[in-house]
Amino acid sequence: MRILLHICCGVCAAGVAERLMSEKHSVTGFFYNPNIYPEDEHERRLEAAREAAKRTGFELIEGEYDHDRWSLAVSGCEDAAEGGARCAECFRMRFEKTHEYFLGKEFDRLTTTLTVSPLKNAKLVNGIGADVCGREFLHADFKKKDGFKRAMELSKRWGLYRQNYCGCEYSHGKA
Repeated sequence: MRILLHICCGVCAAGVAERLMSEKHSVTGFFYNPNIYPEDEHERRLEAAREAAKRTGFELIEGEYDHDRWSLAVSGCEDAAEGGARCAECFRMRFEKTHEYFLGKEFDRLTTTLTVSPLKNAKLVNGIGADVCGREFLHADFKKKDGFKRAMELSKRWGLYRQNYCGCEYSHGKA
């Protein structure tokens, strides 16, 4: 199956892409994260995703960094708890852009690395993914079968940048 994989960072990309490829899927990564703040943090994560793509052997598509668009999408949710309404709107926005890229391309399904994190609710992520993308969204909980552990092993081995917050300005400094 040809899968478009939304990528949040290089650490998560390493483990998830390796798993999908071991299951004989063809993977193309799509790095789209206008939520990441500040912009130099976005660049560090993008560089780590590039390195993971190179080492794992998948093509990486780089989406635009439009932090103002993200700010507008989460407007009114600034004070929401981590994992709440702000995160749901953030996931929705990123899935909409990933699905937009998916359409008209030669992919069978799309999914995301977000569920490999023990800090992300896979049920919420998958629900929003299915709502935005319909049957084209591949439900997964990549933290299962030691997915997060494997992502950490690869990131350490490869010297990938590992962040200490989800990425948005509202979680910055709260790790």
